[in-house]
Amino acid sequence: MTDERATAYDLEERLLDFSIQIIRLVEQFPSTRVGNHIAGQLLRAGTSPYPNHGEAQSAESPKDFVHKLRISLKELRETQRWLKLARGASLITDPDHLNRVLAETDELIRIFVTSIKTCMKRGR
Repeated sequence: MTDERATAYDLEERLLDFSIQIIRLVEQFPSTRVGNHIAGQLLRAGTSPYPNHGEAQSAESPKDFVHKLRISLKELRETQRWLKLARGASLITDPDHLNRVLAETDELIRIFVTSIKTCMKRGR
């Protein structure tokens, strides 16, 4: 397997694990009006980067590839905001779990920003 394919596979696995962590996190939210609202938004945004990354891998053109990476990045940034709101509203009983997911969100954002910049430099 080439380095590029190994990296793509690692990112795919990482995004899958991230989605699973989001699912586990939202299951901890209280069943209140606020808890349900934020949980729903977080679940939608936080599980979106994984399938969108799959869409990027099947892109029809270099421009489409970058577009789909940008969608994943947008969803990761939205996830980061919902996580911060959940932390601020004290919706989680395990703040360490939330902080770990926030740290992973930040790392994934950095990976996608770098990937997009690299693709743009290469003319993709």
